[in-house]
Amino acid sequence: MTTTVGFIGLGRMGKPMALNLLSAGFSVLVLSRSRPPIEALVEAGAAEAASLADMAERADIVCTCLPDVPTSEAVYLGVDGLAANARAGQVLIEHSTIAPALAVRVGEAAAEHGAGYLDAPVSGGVERAASGTLTIMAGGDAQHFESARPVLDAMGASLNLVGPVGQGSVVKLTNQLLVGIHTMAACEAFLFGTSAGADGQQLLDVLSTSWGASGMLTRNGPMLLSRDYGSLAPVRLLAKDLGLVEDAADDLGVPLPLVQRTRALFDEGMARGLSESDISALITVLA
Repeated sequence: MTTTVGFIGLGRMGKPMALNLLSAGFSVLVLSRSRPPIEALVEAGAAEAASLADMAERADIVCTCLPDVPTSEAVYLGVDGLAANARAGQVLIEHSTIAPALAVRVGEAAAEHGAGYLDAPVSGGVERAASGTLTIMAGGDAQHFESARPVLDAMGASLNLVGPVGQGSVVKLTNQLLVGIHTMAACEAFLFGTSAGADGQQLLDVLSTSWGASGMLTRNGPMLLSRDYGSLAPVRLLAKDLGLVEDAADDLGVPLPLVQRTRALFDEGMARGLSESDISALITVLA
């Protein structure tokens, strides 16, 4: 019997993830705010759910990839949301970046109905969402993780169970902390080197084999060089994640001075109209 997988949120990450589920042979049921991605998925072979309740009733596993924390909270914990309509044996999987405390609340609400829950955010960007090679960091029960493994395997190349519910979000926020800081470090380093006369391409080539190398320098370097920043990883999304990092750190009493300074630069970038620009465009704030 074919597993039916629900997918809610067909944005820049969710749409290619759902397409990979179809390619893997799953029966896919979709729901999203916008019509065009729904129509594209239906044309590719998916079916459309009528509501959250309908999704919960028909899908064996439900994945979500949502744009912000309030939307995640409403989809899972709303009066007629996924948790309220969950059933025994079902597994709910949140791929969005949310607060660890919210993940714990959703996990508890799902458990009241006998359903499993994984907070399983992803890393790798749109390119790796399309190729099905995302890194997935999941918090939850090992049994639920194993039940969901074939679904996760269709979307990711690195599947990691990192602890109980909430820990997937902790690991993802730790990643986002580094993404934010390393992005600003890459922008600052590139600005310094090229302002002092270094050839931009040679600078990137040399740094790639030096101690200063980083994934974000490699990722952002070509855009810093061309000044064609695009909108692949919008500033507003990482600014949101850095806010979640700061909130969690405040609850823990952990000082994060570099995060505070980095978030201030992200906020300045948004104030200058860069909300939808790629994070590499933040070099213009420094320049």
